Amino acid sequence: MNILILGSGGREHALAWKLAQSKKVSKIFIGPGNAGTINSGINLKLDPGNFAEVKNAVLDNSIDIVIVGPEAPLVEGIHDYFLNDSSLRKIPVIGPDKSAARLEGSKDFAKDFLCRHDIPTARYK
Repeated sequence: MNILILGSGGREHALAWKLAQSKKVSKIFIGPGNAGTINSGINLKLDPGNFAEVKNAVLDNSIDIVIVGPEAPLVEGIHDYFLNDSSLRKIPVIGPDKSAARLEGSKDFAKDFLCRHDIPTARYK
């Protein structure tokens, strides 16, 4: 299985490191990755927010699954982009769709949602 991990932080480094230990994983690509991820996979020079660039990397490297680390591409709708593209829709994207990503991407939306559904949360103004 070929995996693409989007992002460049410690979270992505930890994911790449652990996934590299699996016998089920053939190759790990990290885009853009960092100095540490190079020890667990192949860093790709790509912008996780440039969905066309991500698509090309997925197709060029026969990616079987995409793991999205940073919230920005999720909030911008990368999961939805994959679902709406006939050449990508069968490739699983680990991360919420654009609507669900609003909970992480917008604190106002999250607080309103929590209050509206009587979910305990800290007070705010």
